[in-house]
Amino acid sequence: MTLAAASHGFLSPTGVEIAFLLVGLVTLGAAVITVTTRQLVHAALWLVVALGGLAVEYLLLTAEFIAWVQVLIYVGAVVVLILFGLMLTRAPIGRSPDADSGNRWAALTVAAASAAALVWVVVDAFRTTWIDLDGPAAGSTAVTGASLFQNWVLPFEALSVLLLAALVGAIVLSRKAKATQAGEASRPGTAQPENPQPGTSRTDGAR
Repeated sequence: MTLAAASHGFLSPTGVEIAFLLVGLVTLGAAVITVTTRQLVHAALWLVVALGGLAVEYLLLTAEFIAWVQVLIYVGAVVVLILFGLMLTRAPIGRSPDADSGNRWAALTVAAASAAALVWVVVDAFRTTWIDLDGPAAGSTAVTGASLFQNWVLPFEALSVLLLAALVGAIVLSRKAKATQAGEASRPGTAQPENPQPGTSRTDGAR
């Protein structure tokens, strides 16, 4: 345990710790709204708030490189990709009752189990690790970049291919929908004839 950890406890938090807690609550609220709202565009916008909150958390943990990567890649690229996908597939702007599949309890169970497993792994891995917020930056660009592009380059590229596949899939679905609509419009007999008023006919004017 370092000097920074021994100088104060949970009953005397610092300003950075209070800010970390407040930003975490805002991020959690934005994430909950993202997965519960029935408006797809609003969900994408609340996702921006959640990802931006994570970037602020990284800044408070003195990991500036990870924070700016979070902003540039996730907030600036992933959310824009999602919005383009919504526009290309012509997703409804307002409330979408069809967005609720009826599996809320199953999704909640999986989310709670995943969150519990993630919290347990993080707590077990960093049980005796403390970050000295008053010391030098722990997330320097050189160390993080070397670790990312040496040890994690394959997952990084796999994620890039996945995002590209999502964009191509959105374009394919958009074109298929347009082709279906054009085929239905060109079918003979699809146009409904005008219904004349009862007791009248088109030859009334010639009489």
